[in-house]
Amino acid sequence: MLPSEERGSASTLSSQPRQQADKPERLDEPEIELIATRSDIERHVFQPTNEDVFGNEEGAEIQYKTCDWWETGVLMLAENVSLGVLALPQALAILGLVPGLLCICFLGLIATYTGWLIGEFKLAYPKVQSFADCGELIAGPIGRELMAAGSILILVFICGAHILTFAVAMNALTGHGTCTIIFSVAGMIVCFILGLPRTFKKVSYLSYFSCGSIILAVLIAMIGIGISKPDVGNILAVRPGVPLVKGLGPVLNIILAYTGHVAFLSFQAELRDPKDFKKALFFEQGIAITFYMTISAIIYYYAGPLVTSPALGSASPVVTKIAFGFAIPTIIIAGVVNGSVACKYIYIRMWKGTNVVHQKSFKSLSSWIGICAALWIVAWLLAEAIPNFNLLLGLIAALFGSWFSYALPMVMWFYQYRGTWFKSKRMIVWSICNAFLFCLGVTIFSLGMWASGYELHNGSGGEVFSCANNWSPVSAVLMNGE
Repeated sequence: MLPSEERGSASTLSSQPRQQADKPERLDEPEIELIATRSDIERHVFQPTNEDVFGNEEGAEIQYKTCDWWETGVLMLAENVSLGVLALPQALAILGLVPGLLCICFLGLIATYTGWLIGEFKLAYPKVQSFADCGELIAGPIGRELMAAGSILILVFICGAHILTFAVAMNALTGHGTCTIIFSVAGMIVCFILGLPRTFKKVSYLSYFSCGSIILAVLIAMIGIGISKPDVGNILAVRPGVPLVKGLGPVLNIILAYTGHVAFLSFQAELRDPKDFKKALFFEQGIAITFYMTISAIIYYYAGPLVTSPALGSASPVVTKIAFGFAIPTIIIAGVVNGSVACKYIYIRMWKGTNVVHQKSFKSLSSWIGICAALWIVAWLLAEAIPNFNLLLGLIAALFGSWFSYALPMVMWFYQYRGTWFKSKRMIVWSICNAFLFCLGVTIFSLGMWASGYELHNGSGGEVFSCANNWSPVSAVLMNGE
């Protein structure tokens, strides 16, 4: 046992009569491994158990632990590779080709590492199913509520971004055929209906269409831009003199492309074998990093400083409409995946300690439908409150991505290895590196919130609850004030 586990065992035994502790140990009793430390027991956080959140599902009407690693990998791809990639070519135009590609690669590798830490934490503490559970384990009820609020908020913000993008796409396709609010309401209803399945196994079927959708949409736009060549070859390796507030925007958009971590614990909880999570992670991150770097570099090369965000607008009007048509499935389904994660947490917490989540009763179905409806209504209100595509994406990355993808996994690592941070040179090196990454996450949060606040103060957020056409792509030239 680790020293912390020995202390936990001693604490448990000390509450028993001394003569009982002196009895000889029975050899036929299996050894019980305590996950919680003494401090955990004193806070009454988790009971010492290795049972996962869904328990034994044999004979249950609804079974959750049904996903293979490749299905989870596709789910993660559908969640991550969606809106973020549409802003990356312009990020390269603002930062320059070399700094932009380095940021995509560097931040992607860090996101892979932090995702791996999340998976290892789940294996060490099988009962956790969300960041809220991690917060409870580490900091008690206060940690649970803070992490629950943060987890739900980021997912609702992302759902709102997908509703907003659906309205943008419909305006681009129809030439602003009707009031934008009607388009956003339609997007909300479609997402709500598709999000009604309760298990990720069923949602994963939609993810295949989502992945194919974004790949086809971006490829069509890339080919169209390559044919029309808006400003081919007019690129900069490094763009000098970029103001800090302007440079932070593209960095935040890159971070947004790696903000799927908030859902990783939920995905891992529904794997047949949670140890397979790292396969799904490396599969998803490998494809995502390669895809991001390739697509953003090619589109930037052919479009030059005229590249827009979303990048689909850099093609000719006809190609733009075709690309948006193919992008509709990923705009909807990626939002559905994130919404399902948020609804699942609320649903499981509501019926914790009962068997309702495994039933098809009126109580279970009505509560699930009610939770889904409430979440998508709030997401729609948010989309109407911040109707600026780039600003909403940057705000999500600064407010939430900085914590869930970069800072909080470091906190989980320090908790998991508490008491061993300085026991060897190797652990000292790991502790210093992880402390640096935690500080990086906090820095991203601080600077990102400042930049987002600056843009909101200057009126960049757009008009709330407006029927106006929100399809107005802005080129990197205008973003830089050139």
